[in-house]
This record gives sequence, structure tokens and C-alpha cells, in this order.
Amino acid sequence: MRDLAAYACHGPASRGRLHREPDEGTAAPSGLAARTPFQRDRDRILHSGAFRKLKHKTQVFVYHEGDYFRTRMTHSIEVAQIARSMARALRLNDDLAEAVSLAHDLGHTPFGHAGEDALGRAMHPHGGFDHNEQTVRVVTSLEHRYAGFDGLNLTWETLEGVVKHNGPMSESEEVRPAIADLDSRFGLELGHYPSAEAQLANLADDIAYLSHDFDDALRAGLFDIDAICDLPQVDSILRDIDARHGKLPLSRLAHELVRRLISVFVQDLLDQSSQNIKALSASSADDIRQAGHAVIAFSGDMAGDLETIRGFLFTNMWRHYKVNRMTSKAKRVVTELFNLFMSETNTLPDEWQSSGETGIELLPERARARIIADYIASMTDRYAILEHERLFEPGPILR
Repeated sequence: MRDLAAYACHGPASRGRLHREPDEGTAAPSGLAARTPFQRDRDRILHSGAFRKLKHKTQVFVYHEGDYFRTRMTHSIEVAQIARSMARALRLNDDLAEAVSLAHDLGHTPFGHAGEDALGRAMHPHGGFDHNEQTVRVVTSLEHRYAGFDGLNLTWETLEGVVKHNGPMSESEEVRPAIADLDSRFGLELGHYPSAEAQLANLADDIAYLSHDFDDALRAGLFDIDAICDLPQVDSILRDIDARHGKLPLSRLAHELVRRLISVFVQDLLDQSSQNIKALSASSADDIRQAGHAVIAFSGDMAGDLETIRGFLFTNMWRHYKVNRMTSKAKRVVTELFNLFMSETNTLPDEWQSSGETGIELLPERARARIIADYIASMTDRYAILEHERLFEPGPILR
């Protein structure tokens, strides 16, 4: 029997799925217990085509920069591991926290944020582009795997977590069309905070990338240990490592730094969140949603330290000239592909040349652009580079 708190999301109390599935909750022929609704969500995400493609989508470095560096897939797995561990410590539903963590990046373009920026600019006259909305499109319509429905038919709680993992959407905030459509059909209560599990997944994302980016950047030579020795939290950890182990090779030192940073961030979040839950006297998942503020949170001091670390990484890693050169090329690839497909739709693969019974060339410009954005967003880094080479580089015509 799982020891979930009253304020956790409980599978049997799920608000269900958009498309009813008669076998939900039934036992297997062997008599063994069936998977919970959130375990089914997790498994559908793991088996989706969009998740497999994350293996070759950029986190910071394009795939061919080196085999060691993190990709969107390894990042998502790391986020899920951190979220699952913290969820158990807080007696939250670790299956739901894991599902939201694994799904949160499914809508990312090739080449990370550089690809998203380029596609956003190209799509600006046609309704724009946002990776969070694209994730919703992936899990509700773009995955074509199941006989009875498009998308993955995830539970209300997982969809709520994907849509609102960054917090509520106020009425004054522009709600993207795919999210507005889903809300009209499924009532996601956009003005409320999401479940504690979704809040946890969001902060696990911060913990994962703010820690692991040190590892990637040190190994890539974007900065050295001396450049980070005065950063908050990092300084005391490095001093303790030196006192205990002396001078270590970079690979061991980077790993030791990362694992200790994660531990520090996790412990602070658990301590502060436990205090917040106790102060709220939460007795249901809806108490968390309706608290009016994030219940899962870092302490004020730790939140400040994280912002300092984020600022350092922004300047010294994410905007390093070597990364800028890579992202500059990536933006050109995405922009040139989009412009070509818009002007010459017959260069698209056959499966992308129609919407239902209507050829893409007959669609209004806005609808045509959205299909092309879906195609480009679905690409891996490698595939986008190959498509660009096929269409723009001299060489054999048929490749």
C-alpha cells in the first residue's frame, strides 16, 4: 500500500481522460494489479515518438559537438529522477511527478532555445510558436499511435501539470490556442496553481539544468574551476571537496560538484516545502492548487543563490561565443527550412503535404505555416541538418 499524503494526487481520484478507455483500472489476466492511471501516462510518454526524438535534440550543445554532452532526453530523465525522489520524500505521487517531468520538453524544437527562437520569429505573422504549447499539441493531437484517438490521451492531472508546470495563467495573460482549446474541452482551471507534483517537476527541472550545466561547461572548456569558486553554494562545496580529497581530476571534481549541488538544492526545497505544506494545513490536492501561491518552493536565501548561479551560466555558458556560433548556424537552418517550405510546399515529405483531405497548398497561409512548424519542431538536430543539406547544399539531387 502506497503511503501518499492527503494533499497528493491519488490515481483512483483522477478526473479522467478526454477519451474514455474501458480497460482503465482493470486487472491483467494473470490477476496482478493493473498500472495506475499515472503509470500509464508515464509509459505512454516513454513510448512516444516525440520522446525518442529527444535523444538527438539539443540541451545546450548540438549532438555532433560530442557524445558526452546532455541531450533533451538525458535531461528529461534526470529531471524525472530528481522529481520522483523528492515526491517520495514529501509523500506525493511519484508516478505523476515523473510523468510531468518526462513530458515537459516534448514540444522542443531541434537546436534547443535557438531553434525555438528562430521558429518563433518565422511564425510571428502566423500566430507564433511556443514550446510549451507545442508539447500540448504533441500529447493531444500530433502523436498518431493509438487506434481510438490522436495524441496520448493523458489524464487530466498530467495534462494540467504539463500546461501549468510554470504556474497559473492569469486571465490577462494571452493563452496559446492549443492550450485554450484543451481548457475549453477539459477545464484545466488555468487561473489556479497546478498540483504539488507538477510544481515539484518544475523545480526539479531547475535543479537538473543548473547543476548539470556546470558539468557540461567545464568539460567543454567554456570556463574553469577558478571562474566558479566564488559562486554561492559552489564555493563551500569546492572547499570541502578539496579538504577531503585534495586535487582531483576534472572529471571526478565536476561529478562531485554536481552531485553535491543537487543534494543541497533538494534538501532546501524539501525543508521549505514541508514547512509550507504544514502552514497551509493542506488536506487535499485542491488545497495545494487553491493556495494562491506556490507551495513547493525553495527558501528565500536559496532562491537568491539559484538566481546568481543562473546569471553566471547565462553569461558564461549559454551566451559563450562558442555556443553563440553554434546557435547562429542553428537559427539559419531553421529559418531557411521554414521559408523554403512555405514558398515550395511540394518539397515537404508526402505525409506533411496534406491536412485531412485538403492539400497543404490549398490551406490558408496561417494553417499552412502551422503544419510546417509542426514538421520542423518534430525534427531532431541531425535530421534538420540533413534536410538542410539536401535542400540547400550542392550535391546529388536524390539523397
